Amino acid sequence: MHTRLSRSILCLTALTVSQAFADPAAPGRTDSFDFGWKFSRFGAMPDGSTLPEPAGATGSIHADSSEKANPAAHAIDGDPATRWCAADGKEGHHLILDMGAETSPKTISIDWEKKLAHRFLLEGSADGKQWTAIADKRNGSANEARDLVPATGTHRYYKLTVFGTGNGNWASIRELALIGANGKTIAPVVPPGALAKDPRSPLFNDAEWRTLDLPHDWGIEGPFRMDLPNETGKLPWEGIGWYRKTWNVPADAQGRRFFLDFDGVMARPKVYINGRLAGEWKYGYSSFRVDITPYLRYGEPNTVAVRVDNPPESSRWYPGGGIYRHVWLTETAPVHIAHWGVYLRTPQVSTQQATVEIDTTVANTSGKTVTPVVVQEILKPMPRGNISSPTQDNSRDAINGQQVVARAESQGQPVAPGNDVIVAGRLTVSNPTLWDTENPHLYTVRTTVKIDGKTVDTKLTPLGIRSVEWKPDGFYLNGRRVELKGVCQHSDLGPLGTAVHTRGFERQIEILKSMGANSIRMTHNPPAPELLDLCDRHGILVIDELFDMWRELKKPNDYHQYFNDWHERDLVHLCRRDRNHPSVILWSTGNEVHEQYNRKPQHLETSRRLTALFHREDPTRKVGVGCSIPESGYNGFGDTFDVLGYNYKPWEYKNFSSKRPGQPFFGSETSSCVSSRGEYFFPVDWDKSKGFFNFQVSSYDLYAPGWACRPDIEFAGQDDSGKVAGEYVWTGFDYLGEPTPYNRDATNALNFSSPTEREAYMKKLQELGHRAPSRSSYFGIVDLCGFPKDRYYLYQARWKPEQPVAHILPHWNWQERIGENTPVHLYTNGDEAELFLNGKSLGIRKKGKADDDRYRLVWNDVAYQPGELKAVVKKGGKPWAEQTVRTTGDTEKIVLATDRTTIAGDGRDLSYITVTLRDKRGDIVPRSKNELTFQIDGPADIVGICNGDATDFTTMSNPEKKTTMHINAYNGMAQIILRSKRNASGQANLTVSSPGLEGAKADIRIVPDTSKP
Repeated sequence: MHTRLSRSILCLTALTVSQAFADPAAPGRTDSFDFGWKFSRFGAMPDGSTLPEPAGATGSIHADSSEKANPAAHAIDGDPATRWCAADGKEGHHLILDMGAETSPKTISIDWEKKLAHRFLLEGSADGKQWTAIADKRNGSANEARDLVPATGTHRYYKLTVFGTGNGNWASIRELALIGANGKTIAPVVPPGALAKDPRSPLFNDAEWRTLDLPHDWGIEGPFRMDLPNETGKLPWEGIGWYRKTWNVPADAQGRRFFLDFDGVMARPKVYINGRLAGEWKYGYSSFRVDITPYLRYGEPNTVAVRVDNPPESSRWYPGGGIYRHVWLTETAPVHIAHWGVYLRTPQVSTQQATVEIDTTVANTSGKTVTPVVVQEILKPMPRGNISSPTQDNSRDAINGQQVVARAESQGQPVAPGNDVIVAGRLTVSNPTLWDTENPHLYTVRTTVKIDGKTVDTKLTPLGIRSVEWKPDGFYLNGRRVELKGVCQHSDLGPLGTAVHTRGFERQIEILKSMGANSIRMTHNPPAPELLDLCDRHGILVIDELFDMWRELKKPNDYHQYFNDWHERDLVHLCRRDRNHPSVILWSTGNEVHEQYNRKPQHLETSRRLTALFHREDPTRKVGVGCSIPESGYNGFGDTFDVLGYNYKPWEYKNFSSKRPGQPFFGSETSSCVSSRGEYFFPVDWDKSKGFFNFQVSSYDLYAPGWACRPDIEFAGQDDSGKVAGEYVWTGFDYLGEPTPYNRDATNALNFSSPTEREAYMKKLQELGHRAPSRSSYFGIVDLCGFPKDRYYLYQARWKPEQPVAHILPHWNWQERIGENTPVHLYTNGDEAELFLNGKSLGIRKKGKADDDRYRLVWNDVAYQPGELKAVVKKGGKPWAEQTVRTTGDTEKIVLATDRTTIAGDGRDLSYITVTLRDKRGDIVPRSKNELTFQIDGPADIVGICNGDATDFTTMSNPEKKTTMHINAYNGMAQIILRSKRNASGQANLTVSSPGLEGAKADIRIVPDTSKP
């Protein structure tokens, strides 16, 4: 019995599959559906070529001319947001549609991209050779976005020739549809034998396709390519992917309901069951359910096929591609708890008593009216356990021998077939242990639905008892003001891409908590469910964000195309999925949306509607928006939601709290300081536009793009205001794409430290279409590997005032700078520090209110000499912290540090190994970049490698190289990530070598997967 606790779905009685199916009214279950898929790519391929989809996948249509991103298939894909567009503006380009058999439509509908007087000729043919005119509009049609043409005759082939509009517009059609007398679209007939060529069909032969397990991100498999945009990581995420899987449904399962639950598919998935379209979605970050019951064949194999379409120009950062989150197969009784159908609230909370309100939505898909009885029980405590496997049954201990601290039984209203009913329950918990950032205590709610005394469904849902409140002077948790020490996070896991790895998320949280962070803003889209589970368990506060844009586009093919038709569905799915998480403290409807300028009346209405929808679905939480212009707080936009987020406006905090004293606010994106780990450029200039050389950024933490600032300025804005709730630094981790300041390709030719390099790179950039090599961000407080940059300790000093911190920068290996000025900065939470070079004092610096001593201590005039730098820090006149940095010797050996030496053999669990290059004394050699070879033997694979260099084009995750990979170290460090093999146990042996160096070995123990029953 496999369950997923975050889904709150549990089969409480240990039934075999056949036993469960034998009784249609037995409780339901959810199993992982991740393993054993077949996969193949089409369209834009990783090597830059184009591979057509198998025949039948997109319908029988072709054009004499098409743009790469807008093929003929888009004209019949049923999606009004896509289009066919000719490759040039010449007149006479045409589409030919083969219906597979003769058809007699009543009307032919042509949806154009633009509302214009289009000139076209529509013809029909029996053989595709001899054509008969159906409608001749070469003199121009009405000025419409849709032309409805009365059809004449019976034809198999339909040809639409476009002669333009007379003003230079290219041929561009969104949809071409044949409408029958019943008003429905006529689907093309699939000829006999064609099904074997159609990946939707069970008859399709996918034997030559690749076998893989989900989650899967096809883009991270590379290769990095210079010709691809660095804005989205220079990775080949664009394209079309097909996933197929065959499984058996027992004959006695008839009467049960079956669903496929997708946590996220990038992007625009269409789900086919046995060749029939069962469901689809548009937003790649949304979780959604597909009811597959009507399409199943009982007692025989069933095939699911998922078509994924990732168009170009659809994202501002690396989005990944494919079924990158988990998939679940859920089966239920005809009467069952609806999807995300348990809603928990804690309206009254104190340490003496808490009230818990629970609404349960019961769905009736049976053929008769039923009256459900719902039993709610609160269990204590919630087990923690190892959560590396998404299918493990963490909940069995919670229902066997655990204390029931509250119980309520409620009878719902009679519910007719095909309807739902909400059954309300109210419970009281005495002396509750409250959920808090310091003690994230979780209870479990067990919800049981009974019909005529028989249990038909049961679910477990984690419960954190806590209160949250946003006030004009900050954020309050359980009545206590809590400073939000937050970071913004994109969805990728660096070398693992966007594919969900629970351990990867957990490691990120551990690193952030060690820095002192207590919150994450999920930018700019719904996160993976596992990440929220982890935030619940680790006490991380969450701002759950929905969109990066609304109706106004940021990229030509982004979500704005679907906003009108899909925004409510996506909002409802996010809210109902996530509203039980105690970690979620605020809904965010958007980020830097263009509607914030309030240029049109509908801009404010859009924001009001989104806020109202969130309040409808979850009245317990406030709603906010991340705004990038000061005017958004005063032009009426800020009145359309509850809590205002300012992006990069520390100088506005005092002004806002004065002019808008009743509205809570916070720094929704802050600083955007940029740096490369271990890189330092001289002379050191405090001008934030300096420090950019050789496609790296100096790590003195003084540099930022035009809209941004170094951390010190943000700190001052908060401290001088006193009422801002806190901040969310952009970003916690480096991420793929958006390599500011090198994301404007052709403008980067001057970012070189020598004329020779500048001349060489200008020539290279010209040859490559003026594209810079940077492929990942420099914003992170930690790099793409998760290795802390210098800034990490600046934030740690601020966010963990009780922990002594002293961090010196730069490193002290500057043989070429002997006698030259080499400024030294110190990050500390002490009051004062004395700096020594080779035992000689360089003076005492004290914290003050000046620009360079309020949050860091600086010795600007240090003549470099090899040896030892030592900082001695005091606080309140007493010794507080010390740090020593010394000049190293030559690189002599490799040292490995493993974060976990024992992992589960579930095919999911990860071990991160840090590789450092050290001298004879054991010090990391900070400028070493030696080539490294990784080799693994035993029950584990190499799933990722990285070094933190934003310009390194080494493929980081290569499914064809699971046992041996190579990468250069970057400034003394690199990383390898191992993943256990499924159903495996034993010892995995890792060897790391480099020419001329003493190698290193690490052993990882793989233990049996205890999550299985």
